[in-house]
Amino acid sequence: MRHLLLLLLIIMCPKAFSFSNPLKACPDKPNCVYSKAKDEHAIEPLIIKGGSRLNTNAIIEAIKQVEANVTVVVKKGHIHAEVTSRVFGFIDDLDLIFNAKENTLHVRSASRKGHYDFGVNRRRIEKLRKRLKKAGIIQ
Repeated sequence: MRHLLLLLLIIMCPKAFSFSNPLKACPDKPNCVYSKAKDEHAIEPLIIKGGSRLNTNAIIEAIKQVEANVTVVVKKGHIHAEVTSRVFGFIDDLDLIFNAKENTLHVRSASRKGHYDFGVNRRRIEKLRKRLKKAGIIQ
């Protein structure tokens, strides 16, 4: 019965269950960067080159070139990667959300555990930015 009620709610109120921006703000720790942040977590978003279409496969390939131990999942305008560190096996989350109106990829990279990341997440985004620029995907 509960499943039927939930199904009816989803069908009748689709906007209540839409996830237009699944990226959450960074926690109050220095182990996260986010392109929509306005504080010390801020990082520039990735701007898709004018006239270019979003090339998800090229972006995934660039992520795999930046990180050796990575698992990538793609869902309608959202790329999620889990990056595992080589030495301790820590998992970081890398998310890219495409905003078609702005022709922008908003990014978030965060450590799941710990307090400090020694700049790893910021360097990851900047390495990705460099690869995507070199590939002619972003400005």
